[in-house]
Amino acid sequence: MNLLFVCSMNKWRSPTAEKVFRRVETVSTRSAGTSRKARRQITIQDIRWADIICVMEYKHLSRLRGDYRGELLHKEVHVLDIPDDYQFMDPDLVELLLNSVNPIIDP
Repeated sequence: MNLLFVCSMNKWRSPTAEKVFRRVETVSTRSAGTSRKARRQITIQDIRWADIICVMEYKHLSRLRGDYRGELLHKEVHVLDIPDDYQFMDPDLVELLLNSVNPIIDP
């Protein structure tokens, strides 16, 4: 399963999620940001690669729909509703991610 995590700047939330879920044997992970100034900006290849896309906030989903509407038609996209209040690998962020993403990848 290819799992793509998306936030704004690809600095804290999505890289944390990528690292946490990289440990899951049946999952391949990537992370990217929606901002033009993101550490790693999302590309159409990322969208095509992903089986499941997890965005941190609704604004990220809106941005993806604006930029990649056609590519998202047959993609499973989840809004995790995790605000930009955490640093990289913050234990509270890790716990939120585990609680939000585990039911998605292991229903």
